Amino acid sequence: MVNQSRYTLEELLVANLARELKDEEVGFIGLGTGGRTFVLAVGVPTVASRLAQMTHAPDFVPMLGPIVDPDLSHIPESYTDHELLTWPCRAQISVMDCLDYWQRGKINVGFVSGAQVDMYGNVNTVSIGDYNNPKVRLVGPIAQTNHMAFGDRVFIFQEHEKRSFVERVDFISGTGFLGGGDEREAEGLRGKGPYKVFTDLAILDFCPDTKRMRLASVHPGVTVEQVQDNTGFELIIPENVPMTTEPTEQELSLIREIDPKGLLLEAKIK
Repeated sequence: MVNQSRYTLEELLVANLARELKDEEVGFIGLGTGGRTFVLAVGVPTVASRLAQMTHAPDFVPMLGPIVDPDLSHIPESYTDHELLTWPCRAQISVMDCLDYWQRGKINVGFVSGAQVDMYGNVNTVSIGDYNNPKVRLVGPIAQTNHMAFGDRVFIFQEHEKRSFVERVDFISGTGFLGGGDEREAEGLRGKGPYKVFTDLAILDFCPDTKRMRLASVHPGVTVEQVQDNTGFELIIPENVPMTTEPTEQELSLIREIDPKGLLLEAKIK
């Protein structure tokens, strides 16, 4: 698996995500998750945003919920209302304005996670089983619906397990490519749909024609067979699948400077 002696899985994901972020883009990071999901959907994007700012994209603008461009050189010890309201930032806006910004195309990049994701990048955070009589009722979509309907590029973060990577999600709370092909465009959704999926085993993207999920790289020490065995549907697998690019020493040094206490990447924030 990942070379734990030199870097962690989270540091691998941060480095690869940061390289994807572009100068002057606006990226929306939600605040409504906890535990492992917090690390993947909040911690990794937040640290990656700061890493991008410190390297190739100084004017990348993160939004943590309604907080526009917070000072990521000083991460608060907790995410209580007081800490969030007093976090130095460029601006704070209402939740309704956040949703309006998505619809007006003012936010470029989204970061989401869910209980299920399917072969076309549809995400489920509402219910497992029949919606009217579910086995499990989940947290709900929060702002995920807007992320995936209107974002230019949406990154999905997911633990790689068969129960999470399913052929069809039980409920679409975040719209991917629906049933593939041009179905998304036919529904009139302006956003370009899911861009990449980051997991503990691999990075995946989507075939331009069919919109089916495709294996883009496997993490160091992981085999293609392991990825497929932990996926509940057949992936598109290219003839040659590269290894996920490892973080450089400079990237690792900066990541550890950004999050020295593990507040974000170890979920130690209160």
